[in-house]
Amino acid sequence: MSLAELSLAFEPLRAAYRAGTCTPHDVVDEVVARIDRDRERIQHVWLHRVGASDLHAGVDRMLARAASGQPAALLGIPFAVKDNIDVAGVPTTVACPALAYTPPASAPVVQRLIDAGAIFIGKLNLDQLATGLVGARSPYGTPTNPFNAAMIPGGSSSGSGVAVAAGQVSFALGTDTAGSGRVPAGFNNVVGLKPTRGALSTRGVVPACRSFDCVTVFSLTVEDACAVANVAKQWDALDPFSRSDAQAIEFDPTASKGPWRIGVPSREQLVFHGDEQARAMFDAAIERFRALGCTLVDVDLGPFRGAGEMLYGGAWVAERLFAGGELLERDPDALVPVVRDIIADARRVSARDVFEASYRLHALRQSAEATWRTIDAMLVPTTPTIYRVDEVLANPRALNSNLGVYTTFGNLMDLAAIAVPNGFRADGMPSGVQLIGPRGSDATLAAAARAHHRKLGGTMGATGHALVQSDTTSAGIAASARHAVVVVGAHLSGQPLNHQLVGLGGTLVRATVTAPRYRLYALRGTVPPKPGLVRVREGGVPIEVEIWSLDTRSFGAFVSAIARPLCIGTIELEGGTFAQGFLCESDAVADATDISQHGGWRGFLSRQNAISG
Repeated sequence: MSLAELSLAFEPLRAAYRAGTCTPHDVVDEVVARIDRDRERIQHVWLHRVGASDLHAGVDRMLARAASGQPAALLGIPFAVKDNIDVAGVPTTVACPALAYTPPASAPVVQRLIDAGAIFIGKLNLDQLATGLVGARSPYGTPTNPFNAAMIPGGSSSGSGVAVAAGQVSFALGTDTAGSGRVPAGFNNVVGLKPTRGALSTRGVVPACRSFDCVTVFSLTVEDACAVANVAKQWDALDPFSRSDAQAIEFDPTASKGPWRIGVPSREQLVFHGDEQARAMFDAAIERFRALGCTLVDVDLGPFRGAGEMLYGGAWVAERLFAGGELLERDPDALVPVVRDIIADARRVSARDVFEASYRLHALRQSAEATWRTIDAMLVPTTPTIYRVDEVLANPRALNSNLGVYTTFGNLMDLAAIAVPNGFRADGMPSGVQLIGPRGSDATLAAAARAHHRKLGGTMGATGHALVQSDTTSAGIAASARHAVVVVGAHLSGQPLNHQLVGLGGTLVRATVTAPRYRLYALRGTVPPKPGLVRVREGGVPIEVEIWSLDTRSFGAFVSAIARPLCIGTIELEGGTFAQGFLCESDAVADATDISQHGGWRGFLSRQNAISG
């Protein structure tokens, strides 16, 4: 398979890395090439891209961190960020040039992903000030829906949904206040994960309505979104909206086995604005959950819709003044007209209005509590319909409001949600559904969404690649996988401890050498004799190694028996690939003999035998 044919979903990409058919440097080159190839077909998506030389320098730094043993759960995975989230040294525009600035530090959520080995590619277009669900409110243009350029891409995280769907990155960060992390997922045949609010820090995010903002993840599969959220989640002491139990929130699509009790609103409460194709697609989703063995439970959507109507039609629109109010007074023409009008409306909200709305919201939350005692998750469409770009431009506020009927209540009601593909309509456009649950229900929602997506099958985004159906955990590692382990000394084939690998069911994958960044030492006082492999800054050489494969349980047993000064760390192999294997604590080689010139442990032993013979 050529790189041009490679899916950027996590498992195929990781498999290519494991097989040595590509390196992170190759993937960076391919991502750049894809974006350039798509320049005419997929427009107005990227607001800033990291240059090729800087991308490769970043990959070198990432590989060095991984080789030093730092956690690398997202090693070599390319991603992009909605341009209302800070990345150090990269302009944040919020799709409003008059408000652009260059932050000195990245938002914590971005920094955690980079620290885990993900490769930052660039910043993505959005509805200005993250105000909108349509994707057609940016001075930088409307990102092209990859399925039909005449149709809206969804917003406000428009660029995030399109970039993932087009296969230009493996995942993208978005934000969600009224549905911005879910609507573009529905319109682009991808997954949109809106976590429990506060699980992912919002520090470094330009606020839309700060009380309800949430960082989201767009990806090709539920498993990939969960893998990102597991890395990104944290309690941030400097974010007043961060949850102290963030680390305890699970994003694990295998944690809940089902079948689940799925709440479905009555047909009378469901609205599709005359779109019978959308209604038919939702009916198909209901039957899909029934076929999965789920119990379908009637639920009252009334309290939820009542809360949703309060976000933009009530007091909380006043929060928009924090992001755009000063600019509205100073330079109103710097704002897109529809965004300017929305922010101007906020000036009419009084303090009394805010308190009255707060009281009503608390009452609605209370009335909805009974719903969650009867169901595990609620199933609703992602949107009631989809519109053409020209329709939205002609009637921007009303049509935008129509799209949010199933999303705007999510953050106000303190709910978790995930949007997942639901097949294709008769007109060829994607359809989507959401699974929604109370705060902390993220694992259950992910499991149910994954089951639905697998039952549906089909292709991922607009890539043409079939949905990845691997059994993966929330960390993105195959639960039944076999794990590579690099051996360098007494565990090599024919050596005294090789029987330990064989006894655990280990199989030899191949013999190879490390990257030229290591020195090998004969350790003193070990029985049987063993070498120690140490990564060095300068003067490294390639060292002969073998790659063996163990299943998950055997890998754990093998690693637990390793005694210091040896340990398991990340080893860089020739060609820039990485695997876990034997390393040695550097202080243990102070009195050891450097045997690197022999090219490996066998070379050293052969030389010793020749001398003694």
